Amino acid sequence: MSIVATIEQLEAIYGETNDASTVKVADHVTSPYRVLIEKSPFVALATSGPEGLDCSPRGDGAGFVRIHDERTLMMPDRRGNNRVDSLRNIVRDPRVALLFLIPGAGTTLRVNGRAHLSVDPELLASFKMDGKAPRSVIVMAVDEIYFQCARAIVRSDLWNPDKRIDPPTLPTPGQILAEMSENTVGGAEYDRIWPERARQTLW
Repeated sequence: MSIVATIEQLEAIYGETNDASTVKVADHVTSPYRVLIEKSPFVALATSGPEGLDCSPRGDGAGFVRIHDERTLMMPDRRGNNRVDSLRNIVRDPRVALLFLIPGAGTTLRVNGRAHLSVDPELLASFKMDGKAPRSVIVMAVDEIYFQCARAIVRSDLWNPDKRIDPPTLPTPGQILAEMSENTVGGAEYDRIWPERARQTLW
């Protein structure tokens, strides 16, 4: 097995970075990048902690990541599974990264920076949905922000409705839980009640 072990070896394979890959990088939210953030209903949040790395999906109405100012982003922590892996990491290591997706668009947006958690009552209240406030808000200081070219989206044909997977061909959460727990958790009943439980606990 041939392993690339040095930066010199890597650069020998890939060559130099071109201007289009570097001139797009900013240390603040520019006007075009503001539009991409405001149009995005989904972001992947990457964090790092003593146990390793974590990448968590975050979604809400388009523009749910609030641009507080050109160097600060805010994202509510909506209800989830209470593992709080990302939040544990942020408390111990502030480094974070975001990857925004916009349905139908090939362009994605990447943001790297440092974050902390806020439980300021007024801030939490400002993020209320359906009368319910998040329990914390992730406040991110932007170190660098830039768009990613569309090749990955084009190659994956991600937004093509004809390429959507038929859900019945996938294992369900209930089936996965049942297998992992020797049928002590999950199962058909879990899948049956999940849609209504999710609807009632979305926020």
